[in-house]
Amino acid sequence: MAAPNDGYGHYPPQQYGEQAAGYPDQQAQGYDNAASPPPQTAAALAAEHGRKKKRAYAAGAFEVAAGANAAVGGQLPGGGQFGAPQPTAPGYGGYPLQDPQPAPYGAAPQPYGVGQPAAAGVGGYQAPDPYYPAPGAAAPVGGGAAGGVAGLTAGFSSMGLGGAGAQQPQQLPAQPRPGPLNQLYPTDLLNQPFNVSELDLPPPSIIIPPNTSVTPSPDANCAPKYIRSTLNAVPTTHSLLKKSKLPFALVIQPYASLHDLDDSVPVVQDQVISRCRRCRSYINPFVTFLDHGHRWRCNMCNLTNDVPQAFDWDAAAQKTVDRWQRHELNHAVVEFVAPQEYMVRPPQPLVYLFLFDVSYASVSTGLLATSARTILDSLNRIPNADRRTRLGFIAVDSSLSYFSVPKDTDENGETSMLVVSDLEEPFLPVPQELLVPLSECRTSIETFLTKLPDMFVNNQDNGSCMGSALRAGHKLISPLGGKLVVLSASLPNVGYGKLEMREDKKLLGTSKESALLQTASGFYKSFAVECSKNQVSIDMFLFSSQYQDVASLSNLPRYTGGQTWFYPGWNAGRAEDAIKFASEFSDYLSSEIGLEAVLRVRATTGLRMSTFYGNFFNRSSDLCAFPAFPRDQCYVVEVAIDENLTKGVVCMQAAVLHTTCNGERRIRVMTLALPTTTNLADVYASADQCAITTYFSHKAVERALSNGLESARDMLQSKLTELLQTFRKELAGGSMGGGLQFPSNLRGLPVLFLGLIKNVGLRKSAQIPSDLRSAALCQLSTLPLPLLMQYIYPRLYSLHDMPDNAGIPDPETSQIVLPPPLNLSSERFVPYGLYLIDDGQTQFLWVGRDTVPQLLVDVFGVGDRTQLHVGKGSLPELDNDFNERVRAVIQKSRDYKSRGVGSIILPHLYIVREDGEPSLKLWAQTLLMEDRADQGMSFQQWMGTLREKVS
Repeated sequence: MAAPNDGYGHYPPQQYGEQAAGYPDQQAQGYDNAASPPPQTAAALAAEHGRKKKRAYAAGAFEVAAGANAAVGGQLPGGGQFGAPQPTAPGYGGYPLQDPQPAPYGAAPQPYGVGQPAAAGVGGYQAPDPYYPAPGAAAPVGGGAAGGVAGLTAGFSSMGLGGAGAQQPQQLPAQPRPGPLNQLYPTDLLNQPFNVSELDLPPPSIIIPPNTSVTPSPDANCAPKYIRSTLNAVPTTHSLLKKSKLPFALVIQPYASLHDLDDSVPVVQDQVISRCRRCRSYINPFVTFLDHGHRWRCNMCNLTNDVPQAFDWDAAAQKTVDRWQRHELNHAVVEFVAPQEYMVRPPQPLVYLFLFDVSYASVSTGLLATSARTILDSLNRIPNADRRTRLGFIAVDSSLSYFSVPKDTDENGETSMLVVSDLEEPFLPVPQELLVPLSECRTSIETFLTKLPDMFVNNQDNGSCMGSALRAGHKLISPLGGKLVVLSASLPNVGYGKLEMREDKKLLGTSKESALLQTASGFYKSFAVECSKNQVSIDMFLFSSQYQDVASLSNLPRYTGGQTWFYPGWNAGRAEDAIKFASEFSDYLSSEIGLEAVLRVRATTGLRMSTFYGNFFNRSSDLCAFPAFPRDQCYVVEVAIDENLTKGVVCMQAAVLHTTCNGERRIRVMTLALPTTTNLADVYASADQCAITTYFSHKAVERALSNGLESARDMLQSKLTELLQTFRKELAGGSMGGGLQFPSNLRGLPVLFLGLIKNVGLRKSAQIPSDLRSAALCQLSTLPLPLLMQYIYPRLYSLHDMPDNAGIPDPETSQIVLPPPLNLSSERFVPYGLYLIDDGQTQFLWVGRDTVPQLLVDVFGVGDRTQLHVGKGSLPELDNDFNERVRAVIQKSRDYKSRGVGSIILPHLYIVREDGEPSLKLWAQTLLMEDRADQGMSFQQWMGTLREKVS
């Protein structure tokens, strides 16, 4: 077996010291409680396979376990389909139905009080659910009228809403007030256990009155994948918001895919853009038309504006058009093609300047060769529809090497290397030939990339003047703007931005550890701000097997709209490492990005955007600047209530002005309408637990970088305690009743906050290297919401007894069906089981200590656990049904595109034997958030602590 730093990504958990406190005694109780009968014989397995297609991967003879009457391989009482004893799947946590008939056992939850037809049970398990209250047992708090959203939906369908073809637009009531809002259902967190499936529930409904939008379009309000609000019912006053202790913030992800082809947002091509003269909001489905449709009233500031004459005219076809068909009146998310006045200069081309580390560390690990080969293979994927894309290359060790690439038409043209050793004031030898058009120099670029690794194959230089290289790169591309792509395997130790080896293991886990998470040199932040002003964005791909000071280097992407990717212990000699980086880097190069972009969020009078979180430079109080706008990050904006809100509905509008990769100036506009309320119960019933967690993830990172890790963890615990105390005092009558009351729609907050506190970025530990921690903090402050939830609370799937339909395409959607997720607790494990643990960055395939030989043969092609290759790897492709299904589940779990998430991440897969490599096993166990691990408490201890603090 390879050394730990070879096989497990250089930072295996034995370096963390993730000793799961009491693991063999306390955490393994779930193992010991499960029946562990004698192993089956090979003959019995063969006979079973012949009698029935389903395989029994549980250890033990079924006749013994189930009695003489149980058919071999059949469904056992209380068991899974292969006979493995199954814990009864708890329900979704007390979402009562309005339907007077009891829901069938195992039925899907109804979202927040909406009576809907019951869906099939999760994964087909129809176990009795002790956690559903009987209809009528849980009285809703907060007084919504019967019918809820269902009643409103019926109202919509029976009313004419000034729709398409209407001669006169429907007029809004002067003060529209929402009818019934989401109903509040208290639940007992201690006696109704949380189930992971609740995290997949949609956010609470946004219930606004009929007729609020000028068209009856189902897309009139912003979809959650673009903007999610922490509160889907807004308090009318600042005092009510303060009383609730809930945050009011927006989680914004303007793009849900990496490529325009996958983007369903309608584009307004005619360059007719109607905006409010005062607040500059864009016309949207929630404005009011006046004066026979000649004027419109802004839904943000109430100013009356003229409708442009061309609004009802198709210039291309030279005929009138029906305004009620216009995209901006039917869709909350639209993209406008911007006219000339939205440009301060001609649209910039797409520019990539690659800064290759060619030091000994980079050459010896294969980084230079792999990155050059990946760029070569990805030239067709780099966006270049307008044929203006430019590329440039600089090699970095203790000096700078520029490359002048000739045009393809130059018959005698050879790429020339120009070495500059003056690191104080590096000059540009031949500026005109260092950034070359991809279309005109394609053959020369291919030749150069093919030869590049050989140029430095014998380089023994251990220096890295990356800071000076960044300054030189900035000087080269700042007239145009573009991306600096840094590929580095070394600590910058020469020239500008020189960094020292400052990690001290004695500081890890102490109050002084926070100093290691802050930048060691003011150069990086000040240089990043300078880059932002010149439309230069920086992306960092870091590969060091030793300390690299990710904390300092990550400042460059943080202030320029870039991203930091960290590959600890990477080595191209391992196929899995090479494939992961090549896949991610190629997808990165193919992603369409917005150039010279700005983001501004406007809102109804009385609301103000107070704080912004994410990777950008805050140019003014409400303007975020992005030299390049990526598609795989989200941003959080905190909203303040400055004046009492008198309207029944408030609106917020985010607009991103940018240049596309094809040189077109565009504005993506997203409009969200939310009801207001004077009722605290409505505020709690409409709170979105995933958006709240995303907000506090960004807050915790900010706190960790400014005040230290302990302060960040304390902030999360005190905030959760504060929310529980407020709910108890204001909405639960002040009584505990032996439990811990909280709204059913916020039941996931305690486990999500625990997951945040135990995440590698924030976890209390004396063994987590600061580079690994800094990289995790970057993830916590940039990941799109769906991936962030999985990073905080990973997914656990049981594979040995997955339902018959798992791992095969669904007949209706053609998507691979995943098994039902399990809570992250070792009590869910059986010793003969096969499990997948996936946090979106890393996957672990857990093989139990009593796994039967037939399962090993079917999945891995080996008959003995000792023959199993553990560590970083992949599953072999075997010719049997079960192997195909397991591989399909693993692939589907990492298929972010099908989940509507833009991401380039390709998770590593680690094979883990329960009785194998201890460090690898302990690393996997740190993802079991509900268990005790290292210095973190179990979920049961966490809930007990919260109850003590609340009482």
